[in-house]
Amino acid sequence: MSVCQSTQLKAFNTFGISACADYIGAATSIESLLSLWQAAKKKEYPILLLGGGSNVLFTENFKGTVILNRLLGIKIQEADTAWHIHVGAGENWHQLIKLLIKQKIYGLENLALIPGNVGSAPIQNIGAYGIEFKQVCEFVDLIELETGKHIRLMENECQFAYRDSIFKHQYKEDYAITAVGLRLNKAWEPILTYGSLTQFSHEDVTPEQIFHAVCEMRQSKLPDPAIMGNAGSFFKNPIISAELAKKIKSEYPECPQYYQDDNSVKVAAGWLIDQCHLKGHSIGDAAVHTKQALVLVNKGHATGQSIVALATYVRNKVAEKFNIFLEPEVRFIGAEGEIDSVECIS
Repeated sequence: MSVCQSTQLKAFNTFGISACADYIGAATSIESLLSLWQAAKKKEYPILLLGGGSNVLFTENFKGTVILNRLLGIKIQEADTAWHIHVGAGENWHQLIKLLIKQKIYGLENLALIPGNVGSAPIQNIGAYGIEFKQVCEFVDLIELETGKHIRLMENECQFAYRDSIFKHQYKEDYAITAVGLRLNKAWEPILTYGSLTQFSHEDVTPEQIFHAVCEMRQSKLPDPAIMGNAGSFFKNPIISAELAKKIKSEYPECPQYYQDDNSVKVAAGWLIDQCHLKGHSIGDAAVHTKQALVLVNKGHATGQSIVALATYVRNKVAEKFNIFLEPEVRFIGAEGEIDSVECIS
């Protein structure tokens, strides 16, 4: 366990928002995680568990204790048909993929360069370029912070859905993800359904080629948080009725649409924002990214409130034009913890 000398949160959120906490501690073991949580609970402080800070927006100063999840460790087990990988929640997601590819263990390459730590992957059921976390998840390990009880949820118990899971609901309060278990099949199958990946041939494409192509696509559209603060995709891709999708398609034949199993249709939020000509639109130092409309950025000194104001403006413009109400993918953190992001921008 380590105690941060500063209470400034700017270094711990990729948006680069200057907010403070009353106290910041880093948990490098389950024992220190429990100790930090119980100390804060004893003082009746609000508590925020934070991983890589890549999917949060601080709307104001946090009046409590921030616990940084820094639980590390990667264990790889080989079986007849698959690799089983046990990964600490504090490991960096992209670095994990690079390590596995070096060891000729494939299956995560489509998820390259998604920012953040491993422990956040199941919460959001992260996804990109035709694959979601649930497809590679074997289990998720948690700890009940009140009792220290260890819990393992198998993939089918995690209630994974689009950018959703049980960890946003039943296991949201007073639990921490400590590790995840991944299962990667040795019989590797390329997923080539999105973007420039469609140009590859299933017969001769390599995992390394997919990895590099995904990195190139993301880097061409998404700003590096170290240079320009952002949390990646700010809004979820909305899922709408087939009827509304058909109406939009008749007016905009080029609209990217993806039919779901229940006949609903997923529409690209970035495309919707783009049709409202909002790239580059700014409120103070909060701006819609000039290359990817789905990304809101901090040009230097944006506040959490200016990002909220911009998100509200974007949501209203899309609603006026398409009758679709965008929902943030990013978690909004207020003075005492997570707040309703949709309510904030409605």
